[in-house]
Amino acid sequence: MVRITSLHGFPTDPEEFDRYYRSVHTPIVQRVPGVRNIRFGRALQTVDGEPAPYYLVSDVYFDDLASLEAALESPEMKEAIADVPNFATGGVTIMFCEFEDFEPVG
Repeated sequence: MVRITSLHGFPTDPEEFDRYYRSVHTPIVQRVPGVRNIRFGRALQTVDGEPAPYYLVSDVYFDDLASLEAALESPEMKEAIADVPNFATGGVTIMFCEFEDFEPVG
């Protein structure tokens, strides 16, 4: 499986970022063909207790690279990408990543 991971910098207006992200941007992403799951959450801190370098981390999951590539050509994905500057005032790094799940031992 593959995912799109987005690392969002600290917005100029966190409350407006949160409102827009939940009520406008995420519904656009939910309509992208091939999306299997969306996860997001605020970064709390680093392992050594320092402030997190990002405000929010999100992952959008697809079955495989072919599904992601097809999604990238869709009008819905083009709309989602075009929407990012409307709320990501702190900048964003967007990456395409593989992933594997491991079950806990024990």
